[in-house]
Amino acid sequence: MSKEICLSIALADVAEGKPHVCMAGGREIVICRTKDGIYALDNICTHAHARLNEGRLRGTRLICPLHGASFDVRDGRVLGAPATRPLCTHTLRIVGDRIEISLRPAEPARLTI
Repeated sequence: MSKEICLSIALADVAEGKPHVCMAGGREIVICRTKDGIYALDNICTHAHARLNEGRLRGTRLICPLHGASFDVRDGRVLGAPATRPLCTHTLRIVGDRIEISLRPAEPARLTI
């Protein structure tokens, strides 16, 4: 993954339960820290182009502030309408006290509602 690292941020900067936004390669990425782990996804809702970091994170469910679409932060899949397309997720790893994020997409999410 070292050749693909586009972003490195301090682990301490990402609070559990609060979406954290950053820029990498001209894209907005939202980092979500939950009890299950830390996840990186595109920050723009696939339904209406709202910024997901302005929404709510409830467990592993990220809820869009505009129309309430919701996504699973673990794999980007849609959990609630009106969105129908999953979010792109990104590979990350923890190295010491840093989160290293690659913009190479992880496995695509399934289209389920």
